[in-house]
Order: sequence, then C-alpha cells, then structure tokens
Amino acid sequence: FVGVFVLVFTVVCNVIAGDSNFAPTSIACSLMVMIYATGNVSGGHLNPAVTFALALVGKHPWADVPNYWVSQITAGIAAGFAACRLHAPKEANVAPVAPYTSQYAFGAEILYTFLLCFTVLSSAGSKRNNSPKDGNNFYALAIGFTIIAGGYAVGGVSGAAFNPAVAIGLDASSYNDGIAYGFAWAAFELLGAAAAALVFRIVRREDFLSDADLEHYVPSLMTKLWSEFIGVFMLVVTVGLNLSNGSPATAWSAAAVLMCMIYNLGDVSGALLN
Repeated sequence: FVGVFVLVFTVVCNVIAGDSNFAPTSIACSLMVMIYATGNVSGGHLNPAVTFALALVGKHPWADVPNYWVSQITAGIAAGFAACRLHAPKEANVAPVAPYTSQYAFGAEILYTFLLCFTVLSSAGSKRNNSPKDGNNFYALAIGFTIIAGGYAVGGVSGAAFNPAVAIGLDASSYNDGIAYGFAWAAFELLGAAAAALVFRIVRREDFLSDADLEHYVPSLMTKLWSEFIGVFMLVVTVGLNLSNGSPATAWSAAAVLMCMIYNLGDVSGALLN
C-alpha cells in the first residue's frame, strides 16, 4: 500500500504540473526507490500487472493475488484523491492524448506494460539473473528505467500509465470528468503482463528446470536468437516512437530501454542488440 501510494501520488503531481521534460524521470525514480524500499517485505510489485505476471510464471501464489490487487488499487485511488486535493481544483485524468484514439493508447499500454513486467521477471525474478545465493543489486534500477523508456516514448499517446493502480487511481480521483478509461487501460495492461509471462517462458527456460539441471543449463541458439530479437525490437520501437512523437528526451529514453534489455538478457544471449 505504501509503495503504490508514493508512486501514484508522484504520478498525479507530475501530470498536474505538466512538465513533460522531467515527469517520466521523476516517476521512474519514485518507482525505483520504493522497489528498493519494499522489495524485501512484499516483493515490491507496486503494480497489479506485475503481480499477475509473477503469478503466471509461478513466482507468486495465486491465492495472494486478490489481496495484493485490493491493496494496490486502494492505494492508487487514495493517492489520486490526495494529490488532486493538494492541487485542487486541478485533476489528472487517464485518456488517449489527442490526436491519438483509444486503439493507439491501448497498444501503447500493452507494449510498455510488457516491457515493465518482462523486466521484473528477468531482472528480479530470474533464477540465474537474481540467484538467491548471489542476488543482483540492479533490479530496481532496471525496473524504474522502463518508465523512462516508455514514458517519453508514449506519454503523448496514452499518458503512459503501465499500471492498473495508476490508471484506476487517476480515473477515480478525476470522477468529475467521468470514470471511463481506467478499467479499459487496466485490462490492456494485464494483456501486456500476460505477454511478458509468455516471452519469459520462451527466453528463460531454465527457470522451469530443477536445481540440478539449472547448474548445467546453457541457452540454445534459438533461445539466444529470440533474446536478441526481443531486445532489438524494444530498442528500435522505442527510438521510433520517441522520434515520431517529438519527445524531448529521445536519447535518454533510448538509453534507458537499452540498459533495461541488457540487464534482462545479458546472461541469455550476451545482449548484443546491435
């Protein structure tokens, strides 16, 4: 609850402030900090889509998913109202950004929720990349930087929520404008999470092996090729979206997605991506 509250409060304050130059970076930093702060307590999901993705690959018990969702969404709504109260009468809503329609916004939310959830699975949930015996310290950095990658790329398309707690929190707290898109955003974000779980199963086959087999695991050539394809795809599509949407931080966003995919896939294919 605390982690999501801080995240959504930061999102709403940035949206109302309207500074497109620094908003994604500010939100990414709050996400990173709260993951480091809460990771050892609750897992630091801070996102119903992340909880869903982790459950789909067997890394979080399904019995706990409803409880996590209630906590996360309640925190998102509370933070939305708190931030809107602070900035009253201004509000932050969730909706397609003109001239884009909802179809484009749905695609944007699927794509970058996929990136966010895949980064959680690969940098925090992977047996080899974050072994219980030798854990990494970069997982929250990588997860936070997905917001820099996607926020600058599609913030001008969908608002760049990538999180049902954010989408529903913003929609509920701006009820004066009508509650319309929040639940639709959430549904497509869950689709992105499902896609991340599927791709994780393709490129991280070792996570579904026994501990004995894991010690001798070497990724196959096909697994390495899939790894390179996914990494290059996300890099190039992010650059393209930044350029086509007139992003103020194309290089920063491109560097963020490149860093994320190298952290995610470095021990699979080497993450050459070029």
